[in-house]
Amino acid sequence: MAGETQEIEVKYRVSDLEALEAALTRYGVHLSAPVRQDDQAYAEPGWQYGQSKIGRAFARLRTQDGRHLFTVKKPQANEMACLEHETWVADREQMHHAIVAMGFSPTVRIVKTRRTAMHGDMTVCVDEVEHAGVFVEIERTVHGTESGTAVQAELDAFARDLGVALERTTETYDSLVRSALLPA
Repeated sequence: MAGETQEIEVKYRVSDLEALEAALTRYGVHLSAPVRQDDQAYAEPGWQYGQSKIGRAFARLRTQDGRHLFTVKKPQANEMACLEHETWVADREQMHHAIVAMGFSPTVRIVKTRRTAMHGDMTVCVDEVEHAGVFVEIERTVHGTESGTAVQAELDAFARDLGVALERTTETYDSLVRSALLPA
């Protein structure tokens, strides 16, 4: 794992988007113009919702601005601390068929509008996720064996310093969207 990259993040449900935007501005965090991301999530063979995601591989096929990004994430310490590998692909449909041919199963489609900004070595993402609501993700990429939970504590401290009411969640967008779409 020494040469691998981990994406470490914390995620919060946002109840007052204007208050969050104002707090980010006070910190000098200026969000980008919104982009639409259309993600198809995939699970490795044998995995089902309700089972642990730790140590399991999950794929994502994202389309943004007419380009397609293929990502594989493998949660380590928790669902928000993942080994990550990604690359651009030319043909979304062919990549979908390749992922399915490798045994992965499509799970949930996640469509969101995302605005991003950098703050030091952190990326801040404000996401309006169809069916699930508004969220802010704060993430950092680390290399080697840096502790995901220690990095999450640092990211959480930044979120708390914003002084905005945020509800932390440890669920990934696929789980949040799936829960929102299940019959009551």
